[in-house]
Formats: sequence, C-alpha cells, structure tokens
Amino acid sequence: MSKTARRRSRELALQGLYEWLVAGSAVNDIARDLSLSQSYPKSDQPYVDEILRGVVATRAELEASLVPLLDRPVDQLSPIEHAVLLIAAWELVYQPALPFRVVTHEAIELVKSYGGTDGHKFVNGVLDKLAGAGRARGADAAPPPADADPE
Repeated sequence: MSKTARRRSRELALQGLYEWLVAGSAVNDIARDLSLSQSYPKSDQPYVDEILRGVVATRAELEASLVPLLDRPVDQLSPIEHAVLLIAAWELVYQPALPFRVVTHEAIELVKSYGGTDGHKFVNGVLDKLAGAGRARGADAAPPPADADPE
C-alpha cells in the first residue's frame, strides 16, 4: 500500500516531535532537518510544519486534555506514544474537518510502525476517551474530505 502525502507528513512530524521531546532541539532546527529528509518532497510539506509548530505551541493545552485519560503520568509515556497522542489531539482540536476515525486510524498506524508492541491499543483507548470527552462522533458520519487518509 502506498503512503499518502498526509501519512508521510504525520511520520515526519512524529520524527520531529520525537527529537523535540527527547533531545529538546529547537523547532526551527528540526523543521530544517525534516525538510532535508528523502520523504519530505513526497509529503504535504505545509502540513508537516503545521503539525510540528502547532503541537509545540499548544503542548500544554493538549497535554491537559490527555492527562485525565492516561493510566500513568505524561513523563512515563514512551516518546513515540507521547508524540502520537499530541499529534492526534492536535488534529482533533485544530483540524475539525478530519473525521475522528481518520485521526484515530492514522495515530494507530504510526504507533504500529514506530512504537512498542501494544502501544496501538493504549493510543486507541486514550483517543476513544478523548473523542468521547470532546468532539462529537456524529460529525464523523459524513465522508472524509478528499485530502484525508481514510485507509
């Protein structure tokens, strides 16, 4: 299955956020390094930057929405799970045209590809609770927008 530009964007943003969480690198340096990646030309380049900078700018708000849903403190999450949850929470809040099921599916695929063995189950459970606490699922009955990753 070929990857969509949006999936590649999320993968690149995950790599950048991982570096930001683990090494504390500056966002501008991370964005520059990501732009040199082989997969960058095949990504939705503005979306990479939008996710990266959006998550960094709203980290406190996003984590505040996640903390009550977690079974452990944020600092005990694996960096991959942490970054994926931040991306998904950001998309749920700041990309309302993306259906919940698309956001969840993409988050699960990221964790399956880059995270631990059962990380996808944990992420799925947290996002399910987050959607229940926030965005109504009724809006997800409409077909996804053309730029969304339905599968």
